[in-house]
Amino acid sequence: MIDTHELARRAGSEREVTFTAPAPADLGIDVIGVPDGDPIQFDLRLESVVEGVLVTGTASGRLVGECARCLVDIEDEFLADVQELYVYPESEAEPDEASRMEGDLIDLEPALRDQVVLALPFQPLCTDDCPGLCPDCGVRLADEPGHKHEDGGDPRWAALDGLLENTEQDN
Repeated sequence: MIDTHELARRAGSEREVTFTAPAPADLGIDVIGVPDGDPIQFDLRLESVVEGVLVTGTASGRLVGECARCLVDIEDEFLADVQELYVYPESEAEPDEASRMEGDLIDLEPALRDQVVLALPFQPLCTDDCPGLCPDCGVRLADEPGHKHEDGGDPRWAALDGLLENTEQDN
């Protein structure tokens, strides 16, 4: 919550604020997100407008999760742009059009959640070319690039192996 009491309710008044706040719970998706309580750095400008207070700036912090292909732990940083109009409680604006202030207080969590969660990768990767896991034994292929199995493969495909040998002999 940001207290706007010091910001005059006169259009054109503005104030810069920089602060750190703990991350709310469940800020992310199943495979990657901001750890609960981790510090989030806010650099914001509060600007008084006729309808309320326009908040613009950035929020940054740490992301943790796991690679969607090889399941190794990953850590990254996020930088989210925040721009939200918070209307005064007595404003006639519809609730769908803008966020409403609670007295002189602004709740940034919904705007932060929207920006961070929408910017997260649906399937985060440790590297862009992560080869994933071996489908037979589960070994991480990035750790063993030449990894192979000598067992002849899936027995359901054995009948097709003969076709490949016949084609090679015909050529």
